[in-house]
Amino acid sequence: MAAGQDWRAANRVLWDERVGVHLGPGGYDLAPLRAGRGRLDAIVEAELGPVAGLRVLHLQCHFGRDTLTLAQRGAQAVGLDFSGRAIAAARALAAELGLGDCARFVEADLYQAAEAVAEPAAFDLVFVTWGALCWLPDLAGWARIVAGALRPGGRLYLAEAHPAAYVLDDEAPSQMPGRPGWLVPYFRREAVVYEQTTDYANPGAPLQHRTETVWMHPLAEVVGALRGAGMALDWLHEHPRVTWRMFQGLVRDAEGLWTWPDRPWLPLAYSLAAVKP
Repeated sequence: MAAGQDWRAANRVLWDERVGVHLGPGGYDLAPLRAGRGRLDAIVEAELGPVAGLRVLHLQCHFGRDTLTLAQRGAQAVGLDFSGRAIAAARALAAELGLGDCARFVEADLYQAAEAVAEPAAFDLVFVTWGALCWLPDLAGWARIVAGALRPGGRLYLAEAHPAAYVLDDEAPSQMPGRPGWLVPYFRREAVVYEQTTDYANPGAPLQHRTETVWMHPLAEVVGALRGAGMALDWLHEHPRVTWRMFQGLVRDAEGLWTWPDRPWLPLAYSLAAVKP
Protein backbone atom coordinates (compact mmCIF):
# COMPACT_ATOMS: atom_id res chain seq x y z
CA MET A 1 0.00 0.00 0.00
CA ALA A 2 1.15 3.57 -0.59
CA ALA A 3 1.71 5.96 2.29
CA GLY A 4 -1.04 8.49 2.87
CA GLN A 5 -0.29 12.20 3.26
CA ASP A 6 -0.98 11.96 7.00
CA TRP A 7 1.41 9.05 7.67
CA ARG A 8 3.48 11.03 10.17
CA ALA A 9 0.43 12.06 12.21
CA ALA A 10 -0.91 8.49 12.12
CA ASN A 11 2.42 7.09 13.30
CA ARG A 12 2.55 9.67 16.09
CA VAL A 13 -0.91 8.67 17.34
CA LEU A 14 0.21 5.05 17.32
CA TRP A 15 3.28 5.83 19.43
CA ASP A 16 1.29 8.05 21.77
CA GLU A 17 -0.90 5.03 22.51
CA ARG A 18 2.08 2.73 22.97
CA VAL A 19 3.49 4.91 25.74
CA GLY A 20 0.63 3.82 27.98
CA VAL A 21 1.01 0.19 26.92
CA HIS A 22 4.75 0.19 27.60
CA LEU A 23 4.45 1.89 30.99
CA GLY A 24 1.58 -0.35 32.10
CA PRO A 25 1.45 -3.94 33.35
CA GLY A 26 3.20 -6.28 30.94
CA GLY A 27 5.22 -3.47 29.40
CA TYR A 28 8.80 -2.39 30.02
CA ASP A 29 10.47 -3.42 33.27
CA LEU A 30 11.59 -0.20 34.97
CA ALA A 31 12.55 -1.78 38.29
CA PRO A 32 16.32 -1.78 37.62
CA LEU A 33 16.21 1.84 36.46
CA ARG A 34 14.25 2.88 39.55
CA ALA A 35 16.78 1.01 41.70
CA GLY A 36 19.58 3.11 40.19
CA ARG A 37 21.10 0.36 38.07
CA GLY A 38 19.39 0.58 34.71
CA ARG A 39 20.75 -1.76 32.06
CA LEU A 40 20.82 -1.68 28.30
CA ASP A 41 20.33 -4.85 26.26
CA ALA A 42 23.18 -7.37 26.01
CA ILE A 43 24.30 -6.29 22.52
CA VAL A 44 24.58 -2.62 23.45
CA GLU A 45 26.14 -3.38 26.83
CA ALA A 46 28.92 -5.33 25.11
CA GLU A 47 29.69 -2.65 22.52
CA LEU A 48 28.90 0.85 23.74
CA GLY A 49 31.64 1.38 26.30
CA PRO A 50 31.75 3.97 29.13
CA VAL A 51 29.62 7.09 28.74
CA ALA A 52 30.54 8.97 31.94
CA GLY A 53 31.33 12.58 31.12
CA LEU A 54 29.99 12.34 27.56
CA ARG A 55 27.34 14.57 26.03
CA VAL A 56 24.86 12.16 24.45
CA LEU A 57 22.00 12.82 22.03
CA HIS A 58 19.47 9.97 22.01
CA LEU A 59 17.32 10.21 18.88
CA GLN A 60 13.86 8.60 18.91
CA CYS A 61 14.15 8.02 22.64
CA HIS A 62 10.52 6.91 23.28
CA PHE A 63 9.78 7.51 27.00
CA GLY A 64 13.45 7.77 27.87
CA ARG A 65 14.34 4.53 29.62
CA ASP A 66 17.67 4.15 27.83
CA THR A 67 18.34 7.90 27.94
CA LEU A 68 18.00 7.81 31.71
CA THR A 69 20.15 4.69 31.94
CA LEU A 70 22.92 6.61 30.19
CA ALA A 71 22.37 9.54 32.57
CA GLN A 72 22.67 7.19 35.55
CA ARG A 73 26.09 6.23 34.20
CA GLY A 74 27.32 9.80 34.19
CA ALA A 75 26.34 11.06 30.74
CA GLN A 76 24.77 14.44 30.09
CA ALA A 77 21.92 13.21 27.92
CA VAL A 78 19.35 14.80 25.64
CA GLY A 79 16.48 12.59 24.45
CA LEU A 80 14.34 13.54 21.45
CA ASP A 81 11.06 12.00 20.30
CA PHE A 82 8.06 13.11 18.24
CA SER A 83 5.50 11.71 20.68
CA GLY A 84 4.26 14.30 23.16
CA ARG A 85 3.08 11.58 25.54
CA ALA A 86 6.48 9.89 25.40
CA ILE A 87 8.33 13.10 26.21
CA ALA A 88 5.93 13.95 29.05
CA ALA A 89 6.48 10.47 30.51
CA ALA A 90 10.26 10.80 30.10
CA ARG A 91 10.31 14.13 31.93
CA ALA A 92 8.18 12.73 34.75
CA LEU A 93 10.45 9.69 35.05
CA ALA A 94 13.57 11.90 35.09
CA ALA A 95 12.06 13.96 37.91
CA GLU A 96 11.08 10.83 39.85
CA LEU A 97 14.64 9.48 39.58
CA GLY A 98 16.31 12.78 40.40
CA LEU A 99 17.99 12.92 37.00
CA GLY A 100 16.57 16.21 35.80
CA ASP A 101 19.96 17.92 35.93
CA CYS A 102 21.62 15.41 33.62
CA ALA A 103 18.78 14.39 31.27
CA ARG A 104 16.80 16.80 29.08
CA PHE A 105 13.92 15.74 26.83
CA VAL A 106 12.83 17.50 23.64
CA GLU A 107 9.58 16.93 21.75
CA ALA A 108 10.22 17.27 18.03
CA ASP A 109 10.09 15.43 14.74
CA LEU A 110 13.41 13.77 13.94
CA TYR A 111 13.97 15.98 10.92
CA GLN A 112 13.60 19.11 13.06
CA ALA A 113 16.13 17.86 15.63
CA ALA A 114 18.80 20.45 14.81
CA GLU A 115 16.46 23.38 15.45
CA ALA A 116 14.73 21.78 18.44
CA VAL A 117 17.88 20.75 20.29
CA ALA A 118 19.76 23.90 19.22
CA GLU A 119 23.20 22.54 20.14
CA PRO A 120 25.07 22.08 16.85
CA ALA A 121 28.29 20.06 16.89
CA ALA A 122 28.01 19.73 20.67
CA PHE A 123 27.67 15.99 21.29
CA ASP A 124 30.27 13.29 21.87
CA LEU A 125 27.83 10.50 21.07
CA VAL A 126 24.62 10.12 19.10
CA PHE A 127 22.76 7.04 20.31
CA VAL A 128 20.13 5.30 18.14
CA THR A 129 18.78 1.84 18.91
CA TRP A 130 16.12 -0.72 18.00
CA GLY A 131 13.30 -0.07 15.59
CA ALA A 132 14.19 3.55 14.86
CA LEU A 133 15.21 3.77 11.20
CA CYS A 134 12.19 1.99 9.73
CA TRP A 135 10.00 4.98 10.66
CA LEU A 136 12.09 7.40 8.58
CA PRO A 137 11.53 7.93 4.84
CA ASP A 138 14.72 9.97 4.29
CA LEU A 139 17.82 8.23 5.56
CA ALA A 140 20.22 10.76 4.04
CA GLY A 141 18.43 13.48 6.02
CA TRP A 142 18.76 11.40 9.18
CA ALA A 143 22.49 10.98 8.61
CA ARG A 144 22.92 14.75 8.20
CA ILE A 145 21.13 15.27 11.52
CA VAL A 146 23.53 12.82 13.17
CA ALA A 147 26.64 14.39 11.66
CA GLY A 148 25.48 17.93 12.46
CA ALA A 149 24.93 17.08 16.13
CA LEU A 150 28.40 15.60 16.65
CA ARG A 151 31.59 17.47 17.52
CA PRO A 152 34.65 16.55 15.42
CA GLY A 153 35.77 13.16 16.67
CA GLY A 154 32.30 12.37 18.02
CA ARG A 155 30.64 9.10 17.13
CA LEU A 156 27.34 7.48 16.31
CA TYR A 157 26.35 4.21 17.96
CA LEU A 158 23.53 2.46 16.08
CA ALA A 159 21.93 -0.89 16.93
CA GLU A 160 19.04 -1.97 14.73
CA ALA A 161 16.93 -4.86 13.54
CA HIS A 162 18.50 -6.27 10.40
CA PRO A 163 16.69 -5.34 7.18
CA ALA A 164 17.10 -8.93 5.97
CA ALA A 165 14.84 -9.99 8.85
CA TYR A 166 12.30 -7.26 8.05
CA VAL A 167 11.68 -9.06 4.75
CA LEU A 168 9.78 -11.69 6.76
CA ASP A 169 6.73 -11.64 9.02
CA ASP A 170 4.74 -14.22 10.98
CA GLU A 171 1.47 -13.10 9.41
CA ALA A 172 2.72 -13.41 5.83
CA PRO A 173 2.03 -16.69 3.96
CA SER A 174 4.76 -19.22 4.74
CA GLN A 175 5.95 -22.31 2.89
CA MET A 176 7.41 -23.80 6.08
CA PRO A 177 5.31 -24.50 9.19
CA GLY A 178 6.56 -22.53 12.15
CA ARG A 179 8.58 -20.12 10.00
CA PRO A 180 7.69 -16.55 8.98
CA GLY A 181 6.70 -15.85 5.39
CA TRP A 182 7.74 -13.22 2.85
CA LEU A 183 6.40 -9.75 3.69
CA VAL A 184 8.28 -7.14 1.66
CA PRO A 185 11.22 -7.21 -0.80
CA TYR A 186 14.59 -6.23 0.63
CA PHE A 187 15.14 -3.56 -2.02
CA ARG A 188 11.69 -1.98 -1.82
CA ARG A 189 11.82 1.83 -1.83
CA GLU A 190 8.14 2.68 -1.43
CA ALA A 191 6.50 2.95 1.99
CA VAL A 192 5.09 -0.19 3.58
CA VAL A 193 1.67 0.29 5.18
CA TYR A 194 0.17 -2.54 7.19
CA GLU A 195 -1.93 -3.39 10.21
CA GLN A 196 0.06 -4.34 13.31
CA THR A 197 -2.05 -6.73 15.37
CA THR A 198 0.11 -6.92 18.52
CA ASP A 199 2.52 -4.75 20.45
CA TYR A 200 6.14 -5.89 20.44
CA ALA A 201 6.63 -5.33 24.19
CA ASN A 202 3.23 -6.55 25.40
CA PRO A 203 1.59 -8.85 22.83
CA GLY A 204 -1.50 -9.20 25.00
CA ALA A 205 -2.31 -5.48 25.08
CA PRO A 206 -5.23 -4.36 22.90
CA LEU A 207 -4.27 -1.68 20.37
CA GLN A 208 -6.70 0.91 19.09
CA HIS A 209 -4.28 2.37 16.53
CA ARG A 210 -2.72 -0.35 14.41
CA THR A 211 -1.84 1.16 11.02
CA GLU A 212 1.91 1.63 10.61
CA THR A 213 3.77 3.34 7.79
CA VAL A 214 7.39 2.24 7.64
CA TRP A 215 10.27 2.03 5.18
CA MET A 216 12.79 -0.66 4.29
CA HIS A 217 16.42 0.49 4.50
CA PRO A 218 18.97 -2.05 3.20
CA LEU A 219 22.29 -2.15 5.00
CA ALA A 220 24.17 -0.51 2.13
CA GLU A 221 21.75 2.42 2.24
CA VAL A 222 22.47 3.01 5.93
CA VAL A 223 26.23 2.96 5.42
CA GLY A 224 25.96 5.05 2.25
CA ALA A 225 23.85 7.69 4.00
CA LEU A 226 26.40 8.03 6.79
CA ARG A 227 29.30 8.27 4.35
CA GLY A 228 27.36 10.83 2.33
CA ALA A 229 27.03 12.95 5.47
CA GLY A 230 30.79 12.84 5.99
CA MET A 231 30.87 10.10 8.61
CA ALA A 232 33.54 7.39 8.61
CA LEU A 233 32.50 3.83 9.43
CA ASP A 234 34.51 2.45 12.35
CA TRP A 235 33.01 -1.04 12.56
CA LEU A 236 29.92 -3.04 11.60
CA HIS A 237 28.62 -6.16 13.35
CA GLU A 238 25.76 -8.52 12.47
CA HIS A 239 23.92 -10.56 15.12
CA PRO A 240 21.72 -13.71 15.05
CA ARG A 241 19.61 -12.31 17.91
CA VAL A 242 17.52 -9.25 18.64
CA THR A 243 15.90 -7.51 21.61
CA TRP A 244 12.26 -8.44 20.98
CA ARG A 245 10.42 -11.51 19.74
CA MET A 246 10.44 -10.54 16.10
CA PHE A 247 9.09 -13.97 15.09
CA GLN A 248 7.11 -16.46 17.16
CA GLY A 249 9.64 -19.19 16.39
CA LEU A 250 12.45 -17.37 18.19
CA VAL A 251 13.54 -18.43 21.66
CA ARG A 252 15.02 -16.40 24.50
CA ASP A 253 18.70 -16.91 25.28
CA ALA A 254 20.55 -16.65 28.59
CA GLU A 255 21.06 -12.89 28.14
CA GLY A 256 17.39 -12.15 27.48
CA LEU A 257 17.67 -11.72 23.70
CA TRP A 258 15.60 -13.56 21.09
CA THR A 259 17.33 -15.92 18.68
CA TRP A 260 16.76 -18.87 16.35
CA PRO A 261 15.98 -22.15 18.14
CA ASP A 262 18.29 -24.40 16.11
CA ARG A 263 20.85 -22.50 14.02
CA PRO A 264 21.52 -18.86 13.01
CA TRP A 265 19.56 -18.87 9.75
CA LEU A 266 19.96 -15.18 9.02
CA PRO A 267 20.96 -12.04 10.93
CA LEU A 268 18.28 -10.53 13.14
CA ALA A 269 20.19 -7.39 14.08
CA TYR A 270 23.22 -5.28 13.23
CA SER A 271 25.19 -2.59 15.01
CA LEU A 272 27.76 -0.07 13.89
CA ALA A 273 29.90 2.80 15.02
CA ALA A 274 30.68 5.76 12.79
CA VAL A 275 32.93 8.72 13.53
CA LYS A 276 32.76 12.36 12.46
CA PRO A 277 36.28 13.27 11.30
